[in-house]
Amino acid sequence: MTIQNQSPAFHTDVIRGYLADPRTYLTDGGFETSMLFLEGFDLPAFAACVLLEDDVARAAMDRYFDRFLSMAETTETGFVLDTNTWRSGTHWADAVGRLPAQMQDLTREAVRFAMAIRDRWQDRVSPILLNGVIGPAGDAYDGTISLDAATAEAIHAPQIALLAECGVDLVSALTFGSMPEAIGFSRASIKAGVPVAISYTVETDGCLPDGTPLERAVLETDAATGGAPLYYMINCAHPEHFRDVLNNEAWCRRIRGVRANASRLSHAELDEAETLDDGDPEEFGLLHADLARKLPALKVVGGCCGTDHRHVGCMADAMLPSTGA
Repeated sequence: MTIQNQSPAFHTDVIRGYLADPRTYLTDGGFETSMLFLEGFDLPAFAACVLLEDDVARAAMDRYFDRFLSMAETTETGFVLDTNTWRSGTHWADAVGRLPAQMQDLTREAVRFAMAIRDRWQDRVSPILLNGVIGPAGDAYDGTISLDAATAEAIHAPQIALLAECGVDLVSALTFGSMPEAIGFSRASIKAGVPVAISYTVETDGCLPDGTPLERAVLETDAATGGAPLYYMINCAHPEHFRDVLNNEAWCRRIRGVRANASRLSHAELDEAETLDDGDPEEFGLLHADLARKLPALKVVGGCCGTDHRHVGCMADAMLPSTGA
Protein backbone atom coordinates (compact mmCIF):
# COMPACT_ATOMS: atom_id res chain seq x y z
CA MET A 1 0.00 0.00 0.00
CA THR A 2 1.35 3.40 -0.98
CA ILE A 3 0.69 6.08 1.60
CA GLN A 4 0.09 9.53 0.17
CA ASN A 5 0.64 12.76 2.04
CA GLN A 6 -2.63 14.59 2.66
CA SER A 7 -3.00 18.30 1.97
CA PRO A 8 -4.16 20.85 4.57
CA ALA A 9 -7.36 21.23 2.52
CA PHE A 10 -8.09 17.53 2.97
CA HIS A 11 -7.59 17.83 6.70
CA THR A 12 -9.81 20.90 6.84
CA ASP A 13 -12.70 19.13 5.09
CA VAL A 14 -12.47 16.00 7.23
CA ILE A 15 -12.12 17.84 10.52
CA ARG A 16 -14.81 20.38 9.71
CA GLY A 17 -17.25 17.55 9.07
CA TYR A 18 -16.18 15.73 12.22
CA LEU A 19 -16.62 18.74 14.49
CA ALA A 20 -19.94 19.74 12.89
CA ASP A 21 -21.42 16.26 13.27
CA PRO A 22 -23.82 16.38 16.25
CA ARG A 23 -23.17 12.77 17.18
CA THR A 24 -20.88 11.54 19.95
CA TYR A 25 -18.04 9.48 18.51
CA LEU A 26 -16.65 6.35 20.10
CA THR A 27 -13.04 5.26 20.31
CA ASP A 28 -11.41 2.19 21.86
CA GLY A 29 -10.57 1.29 25.46
CA GLY A 30 -7.31 0.42 27.20
CA PHE A 31 -5.25 -0.88 24.29
CA GLU A 32 -1.91 -1.40 26.01
CA THR A 33 -3.35 -2.87 29.22
CA SER A 34 -5.58 -5.17 27.17
CA MET A 35 -2.65 -6.45 25.14
CA LEU A 36 -0.50 -6.88 28.25
CA PHE A 37 -2.90 -8.25 30.86
CA LEU A 38 -5.71 -9.79 28.83
CA GLU A 39 -3.81 -11.06 25.78
CA GLY A 40 -0.50 -11.80 27.52
CA PHE A 41 1.89 -10.04 25.13
CA ASP A 42 5.15 -8.47 26.28
CA LEU A 43 5.42 -4.72 25.81
CA PRO A 44 9.00 -3.50 26.21
CA ALA A 45 8.89 -0.03 27.81
CA PHE A 46 5.09 -0.34 27.44
CA ALA A 47 5.56 0.18 23.68
CA ALA A 48 2.87 -1.85 21.94
CA CYS A 49 4.12 -0.90 18.48
CA VAL A 50 6.38 -3.97 18.55
CA LEU A 51 3.25 -6.16 18.35
CA LEU A 52 3.08 -5.26 14.68
CA GLU A 53 6.05 -7.60 14.16
CA ASP A 54 4.03 -10.61 15.39
CA ASP A 55 1.23 -12.18 13.29
CA VAL A 56 -0.49 -13.62 16.37
CA ALA A 57 -0.47 -10.21 18.02
CA ARG A 58 -1.77 -8.55 14.86
CA ALA A 59 -4.72 -10.94 14.85
CA ALA A 60 -5.40 -10.06 18.50
CA MET A 61 -5.29 -6.36 17.64
CA ASP A 62 -7.76 -6.89 14.80
CA ARG A 63 -10.16 -8.62 17.18
CA TYR A 64 -9.67 -5.86 19.74
CA PHE A 65 -10.59 -3.02 17.38
CA ASP A 66 -13.41 -5.00 15.76
CA ARG A 67 -15.20 -5.13 19.12
CA PHE A 68 -15.25 -1.35 19.40
CA LEU A 69 -16.13 -0.70 15.79
CA SER A 70 -19.03 -3.12 16.16
CA MET A 71 -20.35 -0.87 18.95
CA ALA A 72 -20.03 2.17 16.71
CA GLU A 73 -22.02 0.33 14.04
CA THR A 74 -24.75 -0.52 16.54
CA THR A 75 -24.93 3.01 17.96
CA GLU A 76 -24.81 4.49 14.45
CA THR A 77 -22.01 6.89 15.26
CA GLY A 78 -18.55 7.70 13.96
CA PHE A 79 -15.28 6.34 15.30
CA VAL A 80 -11.84 7.75 16.09
CA LEU A 81 -9.36 5.00 15.21
CA ASP A 82 -5.97 5.25 16.92
CA THR A 83 -2.69 4.22 15.40
CA ASN A 84 -0.50 1.98 17.55
CA THR A 85 2.20 4.64 17.89
CA TRP A 86 2.03 5.92 21.47
CA ARG A 87 5.69 4.97 22.00
CA SER A 88 6.99 4.53 18.47
CA GLY A 89 9.03 7.73 18.33
CA THR A 90 12.71 7.31 17.58
CA HIS A 91 13.66 8.66 21.04
CA TRP A 92 12.21 5.42 22.47
CA ALA A 93 14.44 3.19 20.32
CA ASP A 94 16.97 2.24 23.01
CA ALA A 95 14.32 1.49 25.65
CA VAL A 96 12.32 -0.63 23.21
CA GLY A 97 15.38 -2.45 21.89
CA ARG A 98 15.08 -1.30 18.28
CA LEU A 99 17.01 0.98 15.95
CA PRO A 100 15.61 4.45 15.20
CA ALA A 101 14.95 3.39 11.60
CA GLN A 102 12.99 0.39 12.88
CA MET A 103 10.85 2.66 15.02
CA GLN A 104 10.05 4.75 11.95
CA ASP A 105 9.13 1.58 10.05
CA LEU A 106 6.83 0.57 12.92
CA THR A 107 5.14 3.97 12.75
CA ARG A 108 4.52 3.54 9.03
CA GLU A 109 3.26 0.01 9.55
CA ALA A 110 0.95 1.18 12.34
CA VAL A 111 -0.72 3.60 9.93
CA ARG A 112 -1.04 0.88 7.29
CA PHE A 113 -2.56 -1.45 9.89
CA ALA A 114 -5.10 1.17 10.95
CA MET A 115 -5.93 1.98 7.35
CA ALA A 116 -6.67 -1.69 6.70
CA ILE A 117 -9.08 -1.72 9.65
CA ARG A 118 -10.76 1.42 8.35
CA ASP A 119 -11.11 -0.12 4.88
CA ARG A 120 -12.74 -3.19 6.41
CA TRP A 121 -15.29 -1.18 8.39
CA GLN A 122 -15.95 2.03 6.46
CA ASP A 123 -19.10 0.70 4.78
CA ARG A 124 -20.63 0.04 8.21
CA VAL A 125 -19.21 2.88 10.31
CA SER A 126 -18.85 6.40 8.94
CA PRO A 127 -16.78 8.38 9.29
CA ILE A 128 -13.73 6.67 10.74
CA LEU A 129 -11.04 9.21 11.55
CA LEU A 130 -7.45 8.03 11.56
CA ASN A 131 -5.83 9.41 14.71
CA GLY A 132 -2.04 9.45 14.95
CA VAL A 133 -1.31 8.85 18.64
CA ILE A 134 1.86 10.10 20.34
CA GLY A 135 2.72 9.83 24.01
CA PRO A 136 4.91 12.08 26.14
CA ALA A 137 8.67 11.99 25.68
CA GLY A 138 9.20 10.53 29.16
CA ASP A 139 7.21 9.44 32.18
CA ALA A 140 4.00 11.46 32.12
CA TYR A 141 3.35 10.73 35.78
CA ASP A 142 6.61 12.17 37.10
CA GLY A 143 5.77 15.77 37.87
CA THR A 144 9.40 16.63 38.56
CA ILE A 145 10.38 16.09 34.90
CA SER A 146 9.30 18.78 32.46
CA LEU A 147 10.59 19.67 29.02
CA ASP A 148 10.59 23.26 27.87
CA ALA A 149 8.41 23.93 24.84
CA ALA A 150 11.29 24.26 22.37
CA THR A 151 12.86 20.95 23.40
CA ALA A 152 9.47 19.21 23.26
CA GLU A 153 8.84 20.58 19.79
CA ALA A 154 12.19 19.27 18.57
CA ILE A 155 11.61 15.81 20.08
CA HIS A 156 8.08 15.33 18.79
CA ALA A 157 8.38 17.02 15.39
CA PRO A 158 9.85 13.99 13.53
CA GLN A 159 7.10 11.59 14.60
CA ILE A 160 4.36 14.17 13.96
CA ALA A 161 5.77 14.87 10.49
CA LEU A 162 6.00 11.15 9.71
CA LEU A 163 2.41 10.52 10.77
CA ALA A 164 1.27 13.51 8.71
CA GLU A 165 3.20 12.19 5.72
CA CYS A 166 1.50 8.81 6.16
CA GLY A 167 -1.93 10.41 5.89
CA VAL A 168 -3.52 10.51 9.35
CA ASP A 169 -6.48 12.83 9.78
CA LEU A 170 -5.18 14.32 13.02
CA VAL A 171 -2.53 13.71 15.67
CA SER A 172 -3.24 13.44 19.37
CA ALA A 173 -0.92 13.96 22.31
CA LEU A 174 -2.20 11.34 24.74
CA THR A 175 -1.40 11.18 28.45
CA PHE A 176 0.54 14.44 28.57
CA GLY A 177 1.36 15.62 32.07
CA SER A 178 3.25 18.81 31.23
CA MET A 179 1.91 22.04 29.79
CA PRO A 180 5.22 23.13 28.14
CA GLU A 181 5.48 19.75 26.40
CA ALA A 182 1.92 20.10 25.09
CA ILE A 183 2.74 23.59 23.82
CA GLY A 184 5.80 22.32 21.96
CA PHE A 185 3.80 19.42 20.55
CA SER A 186 1.11 21.78 19.28
CA ARG A 187 3.67 24.02 17.60
CA ALA A 188 5.25 21.03 15.84
CA SER A 189 1.81 19.97 14.59
CA ILE A 190 1.14 23.45 13.22
CA LYS A 191 4.40 23.30 11.24
CA ALA A 192 3.54 19.82 9.94
CA GLY A 193 0.14 21.04 8.76
CA VAL A 194 -1.83 18.41 10.66
CA PRO A 195 -4.71 19.06 13.11
CA VAL A 196 -3.88 18.37 16.76
CA ALA A 197 -5.72 17.37 19.91
CA ILE A 198 -4.11 17.59 23.35
CA SER A 199 -5.08 15.08 26.03
CA TYR A 200 -3.88 15.88 29.52
CA THR A 201 -3.67 13.39 32.35
CA VAL A 202 -4.35 14.37 35.95
CA GLU A 203 -3.72 13.02 39.41
CA THR A 204 -6.39 12.23 42.00
CA ASP A 205 -6.75 15.96 42.79
CA GLY A 206 -7.63 16.88 39.22
CA CYS A 207 -4.30 18.64 38.62
CA LEU A 208 -1.51 17.70 36.23
CA PRO A 209 1.31 15.64 37.81
CA ASP A 210 3.37 18.81 38.28
CA GLY A 211 0.51 20.45 40.19
CA THR A 212 -0.80 22.64 37.37
CA PRO A 213 -4.60 22.99 37.58
CA LEU A 214 -6.36 21.57 34.52
CA GLU A 215 -8.11 24.87 33.82
CA ARG A 216 -4.77 26.72 33.73
CA ALA A 217 -3.24 24.05 31.46
CA VAL A 218 -6.03 24.44 28.92
CA LEU A 219 -6.12 28.24 28.98
CA GLU A 220 -2.36 28.76 28.88
CA THR A 221 -1.80 26.16 26.15
CA ASP A 222 -4.39 27.98 24.06
CA ALA A 223 -2.76 31.33 24.79
CA ALA A 224 0.71 30.09 23.85
CA THR A 225 -0.40 28.46 20.59
CA GLY A 226 -3.09 30.81 19.34
CA GLY A 227 -5.74 28.24 20.17
CA ALA A 228 -4.11 25.69 17.86
CA PRO A 229 -5.53 22.47 19.38
CA LEU A 230 -8.82 21.38 17.85
CA TYR A 231 -9.83 20.50 21.38
CA TYR A 232 -8.54 19.06 24.62
CA MET A 233 -9.12 15.71 26.22
CA ILE A 234 -8.59 14.08 29.60
CA ASN A 235 -7.22 10.56 29.73
CA CYS A 236 -5.59 8.04 32.06
CA ALA A 237 -7.49 9.13 35.18
CA HIS A 238 -10.68 7.88 36.81
CA PRO A 239 -13.73 10.16 36.36
CA GLU A 240 -13.83 10.82 40.09
CA HIS A 241 -10.31 12.25 39.88
CA PHE A 242 -11.37 15.18 37.72
CA ARG A 243 -15.13 15.63 37.64
CA ASP A 244 -15.09 18.11 40.55
CA VAL A 245 -12.78 20.52 38.70
CA LEU A 246 -15.19 20.75 35.77
CA ASN A 247 -16.91 23.95 36.82
CA ASN A 248 -19.11 24.69 33.78
CA GLU A 249 -17.03 27.75 32.89
CA ALA A 250 -16.14 28.55 29.28
CA TRP A 251 -12.85 26.63 29.30
CA CYS A 252 -14.75 23.38 29.86
CA ARG A 253 -16.16 23.70 26.35
CA ARG A 254 -12.62 23.20 25.05
CA ILE A 255 -12.63 19.69 26.52
CA ARG A 256 -14.25 17.52 23.89
CA GLY A 257 -12.88 14.09 24.72
CA VAL A 258 -12.56 11.75 27.70
CA ARG A 259 -10.71 8.45 27.92
CA ALA A 260 -10.78 7.51 31.57
CA ASN A 261 -9.18 4.74 33.61
CA ALA A 262 -11.27 1.93 35.04
CA SER A 263 -9.44 2.11 38.38
CA ARG A 264 -9.62 4.73 41.10
CA LEU A 265 -5.97 4.04 41.95
CA SER A 266 -3.42 6.82 41.59
CA HIS A 267 -0.78 6.66 38.89
CA ALA A 268 1.84 5.63 41.46
CA GLU A 269 -0.37 2.80 42.68
CA LEU A 270 -1.10 1.65 39.13
CA ASP A 271 2.62 1.58 38.33
CA GLU A 272 3.14 -0.86 41.21
CA ALA A 273 0.11 -3.05 40.40
CA GLU A 274 0.83 -6.58 39.16
CA THR A 275 -2.77 -7.36 38.28
CA LEU A 276 -5.34 -5.48 36.26
CA ASP A 277 -7.89 -3.38 38.15
CA ASP A 278 -10.87 -3.21 35.80
CA GLY A 279 -13.19 -1.43 38.22
CA ASP A 280 -16.95 -1.61 37.66
CA PRO A 281 -17.96 -1.29 33.98
CA GLU A 282 -21.60 -0.39 34.74
CA GLU A 283 -20.59 2.34 37.19
CA PHE A 284 -18.02 3.52 34.65
CA GLY A 285 -20.78 4.04 32.11
CA LEU A 286 -22.98 5.96 34.53
CA LEU A 287 -20.09 8.22 35.55
CA HIS A 288 -19.66 9.18 31.90
CA ALA A 289 -23.30 10.13 31.59
CA ASP A 290 -22.62 12.54 34.45
CA LEU A 291 -19.46 13.84 32.74
CA ALA A 292 -21.46 14.54 29.58
CA ARG A 293 -23.62 16.94 31.59
CA LYS A 294 -20.51 18.75 32.86
CA LEU A 295 -18.88 18.87 29.41
CA PRO A 296 -21.46 20.29 27.00
CA ALA A 297 -19.11 20.06 23.99
CA LEU A 298 -18.08 16.43 24.62
CA LYS A 299 -17.37 14.79 21.26
CA VAL A 300 -15.38 11.58 21.63
CA VAL A 301 -15.40 9.01 24.43
CA GLY A 302 -13.51 5.80 25.09
CA GLY A 303 -11.39 4.21 27.77
CA CYS A 304 -7.82 4.11 29.00
CA CYS A 305 -5.96 1.84 31.43
CA GLY A 306 -7.94 -1.17 32.65
CA THR A 307 -10.89 -0.64 30.33
CA ASP A 308 -12.06 -2.86 27.51
CA HIS A 309 -15.13 -3.31 25.32
CA ARG A 310 -17.34 -3.88 28.38
CA HIS A 311 -16.60 -0.43 29.76
CA VAL A 312 -17.13 1.33 26.44
CA GLY A 313 -20.31 -0.69 25.90
CA CYS A 314 -21.70 0.42 29.27
CA MET A 315 -20.67 3.98 28.46
CA ALA A 316 -22.53 3.84 25.15
CA ASP A 317 -25.61 2.42 26.90
CA ALA A 318 -25.58 5.23 29.46
CA MET A 319 -24.79 8.09 27.08
CA LEU A 320 -26.68 6.93 24.00
CA PRO A 321 -29.79 5.26 25.43
CA SER A 322 -31.89 5.78 22.34
CA THR A 323 -29.74 3.48 20.22
CA GLY A 324 -28.24 1.10 22.77
CA ALA A 325 -24.89 -0.61 22.39
